[in-house]
Amino acid sequence: MSAQTDELLYEVKDRVATLTLNRPDKMNAFTGPMIQRWAWALGEAQQDPEVNVVVVTGAGKAFCSGMDLKALGQPRKAGEPDALQVAVEVFDMLEALDRPVIGAINGYAITGGLELALACDLLVASENAVFGDTHARVGILPGGGDSQKLPRLVGLPRGKEMLFASRFVSAREAEAWGLVSRVVPAEKLQEAVAELAGKISANHQPTVRRLKALVNQGRRLDLGSALMLERLEFHRGLQARRPEEVEERRPKVLKMGRQEARKKGAR
Repeated sequence: MSAQTDELLYEVKDRVATLTLNRPDKMNAFTGPMIQRWAWALGEAQQDPEVNVVVVTGAGKAFCSGMDLKALGQPRKAGEPDALQVAVEVFDMLEALDRPVIGAINGYAITGGLELALACDLLVASENAVFGDTHARVGILPGGGDSQKLPRLVGLPRGKEMLFASRFVSAREAEAWGLVSRVVPAEKLQEAVAELAGKISANHQPTVRRLKALVNQGRRLDLGSALMLERLEFHRGLQARRPEEVEERRPKVLKMGRQEARKKGAR
């Protein structure tokens, strides 16, 4: 199944919904109408029982350069929503989506584009990817999470340097800092993302979705409270599933683990 507009492509294949920002000549900078269609696509993914994973990526040489400032400067038509507010709501929708979201970072992820990336659960980056925040350079404060999420993810000194100095970070630096989970050659990005999505999709989906919620809820708590939350959910899970169901899956899980370990060892 697929649906598309000129600026946003949406496709569902092999239980993966892929959203592609499609303004390559504008480094995939988003506009108000583009964001509204994006919100529609996320709603479709949330309601589709055939979707286990969502992938967000960009067409051309950029992932996303943030909001189209030229479009932002145009006067709004009567009844037209605030594009920046809708963008923040879309970022929140990504985080609230119960399916895991993979950001396939094919190129520049800058300012609002970095905020978009940080709303994803996992980031796989091409060697061509570049990350940066230019809010201080253009004279606008972040509204989509960069000032809070970035320092928590890469560490306070590194986050402040990226924010205050508008420092750009290469894909390899981003990997070393924990901003992305892995870096692959540009021509292997789609394959690597498909492999990761396939592994997620092969797991027990109610557990995967509850895990996402548990991680997101726990990171807003202190460690003690987060551990209590995990234990509460653990006991709820045991009550909801028969022990023999878990035991039935265990041999298959161990077999898959051995196969994966052998495959990695052969590389």
